[in-house]
Amino acid sequence: MIVRILSEGQYDLGAEALSRLKSLDEDMFASIAANDEPRYAASFHAALSLVREQGRALPHDQLVESDLILPSSDTTLEEARRLFTEQVK
Repeated sequence: MIVRILSEGQYDLGAEALSRLKSLDEDMFASIAANDEPRYAASFHAALSLVREQGRALPHDQLVESDLILPSSDTTLEEARRLFTEQVK
């Protein structure tokens, strides 16, 4: 699976990390719905770390279609809420 972190790059993430990423993603959405900033920050930064540490960074000159896009690392809970609300529309 190809995962893009906005303003950073793309990573090829193996199947073994996908279930953990899915769990973190679900927790991130739940924390946004609950307006729980500390929980959002923890799950979001854990997801970014997982992708960076367990994914293989693709060269910057190799662009492929991303299967999943994560916002940039400085995205706040309110910014994430707006991003995900716009995606659902």
